[in-house]
Amino acid sequence: MRNLKPLIYFILIGTIYSCAKISAPLGGPVDEDPPKLLEANPTDQSLNIKPEELVLTFDEYVQLDNPSKGIIITPRINKEEVIFSANKNKITVALNQELEENTTYVFDFQKSVVDVSEKNPAENLKLVFSTTDYIDSLSISGRVDYIFPPNKMDYKNVLVGIYPLNDTTDVFTANPYYLSQVDTSGNFSISNIKNGLYRAYAWKDDNGNLKAEFKNEEYDFLVDTLHIENNISAIQFNLSKADLTPIRILRTSNFGRNFDLILNKNAVQPTINQESLGEEYFFIESDKRIRIYPNTAKEDSIAFPIQLQDSTGFKVDTLIYAKFPETDRKPEKLTITANSGKNFFGKLDVELKFNKPVLAINTDSLFVKYDSASLFKINPTDFYFTDSTKRDLLKISLTIPDSISKEIFTLIAADSTFKDIEDQFNESVLEANYRKLKRESLADGISGRIEGASPPFILQVLDTKNQIIREEYLDSQDFEIKLIEPGTFQLRVIEDRNGNRRWDPSNILEKRLAERVFFFKGEDGKDQIIIRSGWTLEDQVIVASPPTGINTGKKPVDN
Repeated sequence: MRNLKPLIYFILIGTIYSCAKISAPLGGPVDEDPPKLLEANPTDQSLNIKPEELVLTFDEYVQLDNPSKGIIITPRINKEEVIFSANKNKITVALNQELEENTTYVFDFQKSVVDVSEKNPAENLKLVFSTTDYIDSLSISGRVDYIFPPNKMDYKNVLVGIYPLNDTTDVFTANPYYLSQVDTSGNFSISNIKNGLYRAYAWKDDNGNLKAEFKNEEYDFLVDTLHIENNISAIQFNLSKADLTPIRILRTSNFGRNFDLILNKNAVQPTINQESLGEEYFFIESDKRIRIYPNTAKEDSIAFPIQLQDSTGFKVDTLIYAKFPETDRKPEKLTITANSGKNFFGKLDVELKFNKPVLAINTDSLFVKYDSASLFKINPTDFYFTDSTKRDLLKISLTIPDSISKEIFTLIAADSTFKDIEDQFNESVLEANYRKLKRESLADGISGRIEGASPPFILQVLDTKNQIIREEYLDSQDFEIKLIEPGTFQLRVIEDRNGNRRWDPSNILEKRLAERVFFFKGEDGKDQIIIRSGWTLEDQVIVASPPTGINTGKKPVDN
């Protein structure tokens, strides 16, 4: 019996341990029911209260999922002072601040409260109360779209917010006074708003700080003030990026005998007003840099009046003194990039891009070959530089007769065909192939009309890789694209309001909206258009997308 006592002791200890151990039940149905709110203190729609904390009680154990970002509190409070906590089946929100007088507060928990077992979020969990004897009931609603839609539409982290007109902050400097998360379809709604004047914004809050970052996040804004005295619906926002950093010259320096201007961002069509530009001096643009090349070294400093402008309209007008000294630095090699691989019909258009200004071309070694013994000689009348002050983009245009049945045409530039401003020649042979299409393989064309917008327009045909394969500039609402290669395309239209033949982003400081961009959509709602050999698509209608603003309901008032 004495020997059995230790055995009995260990059996008892094991039994007690196994009874005390908590483990998840095995088998059984998965819990798919969301937590249900049993009680809230204060209760929803309470009046004349200034609670120090909110306590929500549920029918099961719950926890919080990223509450600092997921719980939307309007109007704005100091969220850094708020403490969110979960204990068993209770959620507590300690406010730790004095609430405003005569204000309706909304705590929208969205999907931040989840059950412990399966992380099912509580549904439609919202708590509204007021510090006065009424609940503000005004609302705004609408839709958010992208000017340049991503390949996979994503409204995650897209927010809409409004700021009182007398608030000195904005979407770039502080959280909004009222805030809403856009749903998965691009729609938004903000409720329980106090009567007043507001400024409205939408933005993609990628970093989760509840503010817009104009350098790397898409955003949009209403130009006019929102006078909210009734419910306002059909507000439209169109998101795009617009870097509001003013363009400036960071530094200047010599590179060999050349002179560099280093910029903080790329300029749009920079202007250099120097009387000898295009004769003694040339310049090249690259990524955030402008390089001025002299044809010979110069002993004295040379004045260059320079005007720079960025895509948002900011300008720099300055005078730079540049030096072009003798140098032992070895010049960069001359490189050439061709638009090889293009298909053509009737006219062969070749583009050659150089890394430096090219001053001389030996046409004896420049030709197009289409079989072992046949070629087209390229004459000076067949090519031109698009800008004589840069001489870095050469365009060659040749008419190829239909009688030539060959399919592949090869542009050949022998070594030493091109000589740049630093007396460097191309060291290797350039060969670029182009494919001639047969007339019977082409579609006759696409024609139609653009509705809901005013010309001029930039009409672009995009392939399935989102590359521009054809571009037309239109001075009317009618369009026609002739002899197009069969395939699946998108038709994209830019409403070129200022007529500068490019898309311009917004400038919130100047209250200028981005230019609208819209696509052809078929009867099925898809933005693809299919055309086959011999087809003619007529009477195609491209309807402009809604502009930013209020499309129906009460009109906004001017500031």
